[in-house]
Amino acid sequence: MADLGIPRNTIEILQKYKFTTQKKYGQNFLIDTNVLDKIIRAADVTAEDCVLEIGPGIGTMTQYLAERARKVTAVEIDRNLIPILEETLAAYENVTLIHQDILKMDVKRYVEEWGEGRPVKVVANLPYYITTPIIMGLFEEHVPLKSITVMVQKEVATRMHAGPGTKDYGALSLAVQYYSKPEIVANVPPNCFLPRPQVGSAVVRLTGYEIPPVQAADEKKMFGLIRAAFNQRRKTLANSLGNAAGLSIGKEDVERALEQMGVGTAIRGEALTLEQYARLSDLLP
Repeated sequence: MADLGIPRNTIEILQKYKFTTQKKYGQNFLIDTNVLDKIIRAADVTAEDCVLEIGPGIGTMTQYLAERARKVTAVEIDRNLIPILEETLAAYENVTLIHQDILKMDVKRYVEEWGEGRPVKVVANLPYYITTPIIMGLFEEHVPLKSITVMVQKEVATRMHAGPGTKDYGALSLAVQYYSKPEIVANVPPNCFLPRPQVGSAVVRLTGYEIPPVQAADEKKMFGLIRAAFNQRRKTLANSLGNAAGLSIGKEDVERALEQMGVGTAIRGEALTLEQYARLSDLLP
């Protein structure tokens, strides 16, 4: 099968099937072999690996993965792409194609069975409009993962990597950094895609932790605090948490805990580290 990383081959297959991209699925096909090679290298795909690909499109990256991995499962939501994928991936016996919405799949159960009890690698050119729900779903469901290597909007990559006190630091930064070590592997300009997106992109590798870098007695409670803190990031942390619906925490309790931590009651949520959020969670009733 022709290398779909070469633009003319992508155009040819799209024309053959009279396929037009749909905005609702955020479809932008990668047409740069150098970028594809960078993604595969960053993911460190070997002949022992089982790889889950989300949103394979016409199968461009799937071909690269199938040539290196032991097994690949490609999950595609758009039924119009299934006949194309059946053609472009016909030569690869190690590829399983699933027509499904990844957000509605029991990914953990599937991976545990298909991956034969071993952690898998996720590699994807993610639809930008659902990047965060997909990544957080994989982490929060505790899908057995070695790593996630994904193409995302550059702005999202920056947020994943951001530290306390910066404008990009937020709930996504803390969640990603709790579950994994994030690294921006490459920046990718719009001309590497068909059609061209209006924003820059980046490849991010998230290497999963076996044990999180901080310990909170109640992980869900900690993330509830984090979400509430950044929902009203201009307010002090005591006000954000004290007013948050569903938390049932008094402002006085928050101020008392912050004083115990020695950070002062006027601090805002964006100033606290992941370790401090874990401590705050343990101190609050």
